Amino acid sequence: MNGESIFDRAGGEAAFARLTHALHERCVADPVLNHPFGHPGLKPDHLERLASYLAEVCGGPAVYSTAYGGESAMQEVHACNEPHEEMYGRFLDCFVGATQDAELPGEVRGALRSFMESALARMRAYAPAGSVVPPDLSMPHVSWP
Repeated sequence: MNGESIFDRAGGEAAFARLTHALHERCVADPVLNHPFGHPGLKPDHLERLASYLAEVCGGPAVYSTAYGGESAMQEVHACNEPHEEMYGRFLDCFVGATQDAELPGEVRGALRSFMESALARMRAYAPAGSVVPPDLSMPHVSWP
């Protein structure tokens, strides 16, 4: 670890592309997650957006903040969809499995799991109908244990 970012330790952009592709495959195959991940309204660049978000929070380049609006934009996408605990749990399971499918190092998988648990908690905060996402949320950052 020694000052190395999680982004670098994971393997850079290629690793996050593998992760998001593996995650998408798992979500589309899940009977509960299939609808939100398999519907035609999903942006065509969804996987690239997600890869850039995860890369940035892990110490990679600030592509998501620069090109897509940062944490507030990420939360806006998921806000007001009403809390759905089963989806959160299934998504976490798919995410953890995808970190293995993408062959990320064990210490990176652990850090990403902790991050995703906290990310899902932040999503829950804006899930109720009528929630307002502040326009200036800071990008979170994954830290080593």
